[in-house]
Amino acid sequence: MEELGWGAILWRMFLQFMPVWIALIVLFAVSITYKRKLGLYGKLFDSTIGMVGFALVMFWVFTGIFGGPLDMLVTHDPLSQVSGMKNKVPGTPMAGSAEDAYPYFLLGGDNLARDVFSRLIKGAWVVVQIAPMATLFAFMVGITLGLPAGYYGGRLDTVLSFLANLILAFPVILLFYLLVTPEIVLTGIPNYMALFLFVFPIVFVAILLNSRYYTQPSFRTPLLIAVLAVLGWLYLSMVSTNGALVRTPSYAIPGLPSWLDLFDVDAGILVVFVSVVFVNSPTVFRIVRGLAMDIKTRDYVAAAQTRGEGPWYIMLWEILPNARGPLIVDFCLRIGYTTILLGTLGFFGLGLESESPDWGTTINAGRRLLALYPHAAIAPALSLLTLVLGLNLLADGLREESLRD
Repeated sequence: MEELGWGAILWRMFLQFMPVWIALIVLFAVSITYKRKLGLYGKLFDSTIGMVGFALVMFWVFTGIFGGPLDMLVTHDPLSQVSGMKNKVPGTPMAGSAEDAYPYFLLGGDNLARDVFSRLIKGAWVVVQIAPMATLFAFMVGITLGLPAGYYGGRLDTVLSFLANLILAFPVILLFYLLVTPEIVLTGIPNYMALFLFVFPIVFVAILLNSRYYTQPSFRTPLLIAVLAVLGWLYLSMVSTNGALVRTPSYAIPGLPSWLDLFDVDAGILVVFVSVVFVNSPTVFRIVRGLAMDIKTRDYVAAAQTRGEGPWYIMLWEILPNARGPLIVDFCLRIGYTTILLGTLGFFGLGLESESPDWGTTINAGRRLLALYPHAAIAPALSLLTLVLGLNLLADGLREESLRD
C-alpha cells in the first residue's frame, strides 16, 4: 500500500468521525427547531459566535463519548506499540497488518510507535471526563461558601475570604506540583481533600431542597432521605478505592465494600480532579460572593425578607437565579481554564500516568522530535486549541444573549 496524501487522510478522518457528524446534525436540528422553548440555551442559536463555539465544544464532547466508552472512532489501540511505525508521518500504511485491522496510521506514529490519531480520540475522553465535572464540583464549593459570605458579611465573610485569598496567593503550577507529586500522594492528603471537597454537592442539594420545601415537611423529609441516600452512595463510591477511603503505606481507613462500590476512580485521575477543584473553588467563591453582595440590595430580596422567607431560601431561590448569567459564562470559561491546566499537568508528567493518552502527555511525548516529526505534537495541540477556543466563543455567545434578557 502507498502512503496517503493529505486529501485522502482528511477524507478518511471525515469518515471516521461520521457518528460525531450525525450527532451534531441531530443536536442542531432539534435545538434550532425548538429554540424558542429552550430558554437561554435556545437563544444561543441566535448568536453566530455562540453557535460556532457550541459546535466546536460538542464536536469534542461527542468525540470523547463515541471514542471513549463506545469505542467507535479509534483505529488502533492507543497504548499498543506497532513494530516499524515509530515516528512515521501521517498516512503511513501498516506493513503486514491483519485483515481486520485498520491499514493506516492516519496521523502517523509517535516516538513509541503508537497511533497518534487514536491517542487523540482517547485524549478527548480524558478531557470530557475531568474538565466539566471538576468545574462543576468547584462551582458547588464556591456557591455553597460564597452565598453566605456575601449575604451575611461580617466575620464569616472575613474568614472565608482570607482562606480563599490564602489559596489564591500560591502560584497555580507550584500548587499543582505539590498536590500531585508521589510523596504528597503517599501521605493521603489528596484523599482527605477529596473527602472534604466532594461532600459539598451533597450539602448544596440538601440545603436547596430543604429551603424549597421547608413548609411541606411531609414531602420534604422522605425526599431528602431518598436524595441524600443516593448522593451519599455516589459520594462513598467516588472516594472509596479498593475498599478504602484513604490508603497509605502505614494505615488504611475502610470505605465501601467492593460489592457496594459502584465504580473505582483511578488514583491519578482522582488526584488531578481534587487538585483542579481545590484551585478553582476560591475564584468561584469570590465571584459568587461579589454577586451576592450586589444582588442582596435589590428590591425583590427585600420583598422576600418581608414575606418572612429564610436566609437560605433567599440565597438559593432569589439571589442565585438572578446571578445565573455571569455564572454560566464563567462556567464555560473555567472549563477552558481547566482544560489548559490538565494539558499543563500532562505536559509536565504530573498526576496522570506516563502512558496516558491525554493531550498534554501526547504533546510532551511529541515535542522532543518537533523539528523532524511535528505531527505527534501539533495534532493534540490543535485539538486543545480548538476546544478552548470553542469554550471561549460559547461563553461570548452566552454573555451576548444574557445581556439581552
